[in-house]
Amino acid sequence: MAAVGNGGEVGHARYTFRLRVSSAAHTALLSEWDRCRWVWNQCVAEARAAHEAGEKCGPASLDGKLTGWRASHAWLRDGSSVTQQQIIRDFAKSRAKGLKDIKARLPVRRQAGMPRFKKKDLADPTLNYTRRGFRLKDGRLHVAGGISLTPVWSRALPADPSSVRVYRDSLGHWYASFVIPIVAQPLPQTGAVIGIDWGVRETATTTSDHHDLPHPEHGRKAAGKLAGYQRMMARRKPQRGQAPSKGYRKAKRQAAKVHKKIARQRQDTARKWAKRVVTDFGHLAVEDFRPKFLAKSTLARKAADAAISATKHELINMARKHGLDLRLVHPAHTTMDCGRCGARTKHALPLSERTYTCTACGVVSPRDKNSAHVMLVRAGLNPAGADRGRPYGPPVRRAA
Repeated sequence: MAAVGNGGEVGHARYTFRLRVSSAAHTALLSEWDRCRWVWNQCVAEARAAHEAGEKCGPASLDGKLTGWRASHAWLRDGSSVTQQQIIRDFAKSRAKGLKDIKARLPVRRQAGMPRFKKKDLADPTLNYTRRGFRLKDGRLHVAGGISLTPVWSRALPADPSSVRVYRDSLGHWYASFVIPIVAQPLPQTGAVIGIDWGVRETATTTSDHHDLPHPEHGRKAAGKLAGYQRMMARRKPQRGQAPSKGYRKAKRQAAKVHKKIARQRQDTARKWAKRVVTDFGHLAVEDFRPKFLAKSTLARKAADAAISATKHELINMARKHGLDLRLVHPAHTTMDCGRCGARTKHALPLSERTYTCTACGVVSPRDKNSAHVMLVRAGLNPAGADRGRPYGPPVRRAA
């Protein structure tokens, strides 16, 4: 992946704003979603019928079906063709991903799965509009179908959006998510380098003691409150076919609020730390760690609370935004190599052993600190120790 240059366009980002929705707009959005949901369910039925008949079912054929559906249903013509075409695009992507996983013979637990029918009470509304389906005028968002919405402008849009997604979350709040092209915003060049190793005891351990990210434990702090609401839901769980009670809906909403708060706290912590790192350093060597395997270990709960993937994602986005040199290092053997001389231990270190001792040069250091220095050597960002790195290690790639 190529490095990002200064001052040019480096991709796209989403700018999300809360929406203030009137009662008329709320009814119109739900009606629009009912039509899109019907189109999705028709696509599922057509795809299953085509599979049984041994025929192909792509987005082009489904677009043709949509034309016939709109011609035969007046209530479907009352809705926007933009959102209905976009729901077909979403269906096609979902089905293509499911077929790809099946063809690759992935285990069922790792497959994305084929698209299923969307139920009215379970699927949250999501409407996608391309540039011809919306416009911004006088601080308001006007979407196809004559629906006018008022975003809460917490910040200005840096450029004209190419598309917008209007959706409702689990709390019933409406949001508008604009897709904006990103232009690099260079920061003063410091020339400093930093190596970053991901972990569970500390979310991020770096070569700089002042930039380590301790485990925030947002989930653990809210676990008691969340468990209380979940017990309330369990006591009030309705029988099959029975409508949920007011107490059940209230407990479910409270649990959703706790989940939303935890997610926002994790994102806020990650963004603030990432901003501090990219401000103080110009070159970053980051472990390309993918913590899926931790979900099956005894550290699953703590690892999920650490939100390593979300923190890594925010750091990559922040580096891309400011045009910094960020290199992703393959994690193989980074806990076994010495960050000073490059020697490798004969066997893997158990997780309980938190101190690394090199048998070749005798250096003793905390295990994660040693791994952070290995990142620098692998990425070629440590001028004093790059020649002592292992020359045939896994590849290093640059993140855009």
